[in-house]
Amino acid sequence: MADKNVTLFINDVRTTVPSSSTIMQAADAVGINIPRLCYHPDLSVLGACRVCIVEVEGQRNPVASCAFPVTEGMKVRTSSPLLRRLRRDIVELILDNHPQDCQTCERNGTCELQKLAYDMGVKTRLFAGERKRFPVDESSPAVIRNPEKCILCGRCVRVCDEVQSVHNLSQQKRGFKTVVAPAQGGKMQDSVCIQCGQCVNVCPTAAFVQQDETDKVFAALSDPAKHVVVQTAPAIRATIGEGFGYAPGTPTTGKLVTALRMMGFAKVFDTNFGADLTIIEEATEFLSRLQKNERLPLITSCSPGWINYLEKFHPELIPNTSSCKSPMSMMSTLIKTYYAEQNGIDPKNVYVVAVMPCTAKKFERTRVEHKAPSGAPYTDAVLTTRELIHMLKCMGIDFRDLADGTFDTPLGISSGASDIFGATGGVMEAALRTAYEKLTGQPCPDLDFVQVRGVEGVKEASLEIAGTTVNIGVANGLNNAKMLLEKVRSGEKQFHLIEIMACPGGCVAGGGQPYPPVGMHVLDPELARLRAKALYSIDHAKSIRRSYENPAVITLYEEFLGGPNSHLAHELLHTHYEPKFPRGVV
Repeated sequence: MADKNVTLFINDVRTTVPSSSTIMQAADAVGINIPRLCYHPDLSVLGACRVCIVEVEGQRNPVASCAFPVTEGMKVRTSSPLLRRLRRDIVELILDNHPQDCQTCERNGTCELQKLAYDMGVKTRLFAGERKRFPVDESSPAVIRNPEKCILCGRCVRVCDEVQSVHNLSQQKRGFKTVVAPAQGGKMQDSVCIQCGQCVNVCPTAAFVQQDETDKVFAALSDPAKHVVVQTAPAIRATIGEGFGYAPGTPTTGKLVTALRMMGFAKVFDTNFGADLTIIEEATEFLSRLQKNERLPLITSCSPGWINYLEKFHPELIPNTSSCKSPMSMMSTLIKTYYAEQNGIDPKNVYVVAVMPCTAKKFERTRVEHKAPSGAPYTDAVLTTRELIHMLKCMGIDFRDLADGTFDTPLGISSGASDIFGATGGVMEAALRTAYEKLTGQPCPDLDFVQVRGVEGVKEASLEIAGTTVNIGVANGLNNAKMLLEKVRSGEKQFHLIEIMACPGGCVAGGGQPYPPVGMHVLDPELARLRAKALYSIDHAKSIRRSYENPAVITLYEEFLGGPNSHLAHELLHTHYEPKFPRGVV
């Protein structure tokens, strides 16, 4: 049934909106801003904070505009002496139960509570008294939980439930003792948390932040005994500029390379090299399974948040999942084997830093499967985009004025196919460019597989390649992945190849990416589109756009690995996964 329109008046401004709209949505449509805190446009409405209250003619008390529906002829007032006083009282009460550490807080300058207090003219703390006290949970290698900074807006609970389908967080206890935590107040590391960091992205006050590794990296760069190298993921070049005033969707690859070199890294490598390698290994694995018609669909394994979810919630699909390591882990392994051997460097002295869009990469680097036989990790530290921005500013590097640099060879050479890994559907598209030639013996005539592009939660397509129908599925955000996998489990769909990215929009919207500019939000599809567009523009500008055409990868196979899926390739570039919780326990 079509949604009818209704006409109402907001501050005497006449507007017509769909009848399903709320007062807040109607106000936004005519450029009238109503303060808000717990509200998030991509999550369910909770109406907890009451900062968004407005006066409606005929209503005895102010109502929460985020939850109150519009009606025909409604008259709304969004600002009055009463509303301003009530909103200030609410914000002042929140502030007086909040730590006074704004200058040293992770969200200083991007804190929504801080901005709200400024906008409302709150300059003093009026309600002195007891403040809530909770220990900080630093058990996770990826995400820190600080309940003292929590304002009980419920965003983290909703994103974990509604977007990621993990259901790890809930509000527990009552009144002054209410706290957001995993089940039974447990530690994040011992919970079903998948380390994706979307709670960090939506939290307005730094009650959730990434585990910071900047001091570790600063220390390594200052140690003359260490040969410190860095690799940077595809998505970083599309987002780091936002930390220095660039509009979302501005690629800044060259400046990124120069900045990393100025920081003191001995070599600046590109994770894209590992992405090309991943495609060749994964495509070989896929074609082998396709020809044998076994363990299909093949599911990609590049997203560590997805892998964590797989092991905890869908262990029955482990046999279907690619055994390939992620591009980051492939690169780190090669740096401490191939690169160290080629350059006569003791691997013990090589310190590998990975710049990633993803908090879950911090978890990935600690996995025992990604450690050398000696027990030392192949990846020594993971910096999120936010952490790198902080380090560059701390070192006084003027990012905008930097000349464009180029990655070091050979582990800095890549195809355009690897750049698009950062967008949802990018791994699938890169794999199809290679799989097409392997199936047909001919180069793929059209390298743009638009069927898998876009930020929709689930994309499905069937492709005819050399007389073979290949059914593909792409999902981003784990609730979407859950729906796609349910089709597989029920037999409703027969897929051959599936790409899953844990974060909505893919790596461009990962848990470690910059907080968005004013007017956008972290789950905003438009923000993901703009960032992905930057990656597609980089891909189109490259002369080499198929992974198997990368000359440095060809040389690696000839001189070191011996061929795709070879014994040495499996030893260094592949891994395995195991159920993390027995069935019935979670």
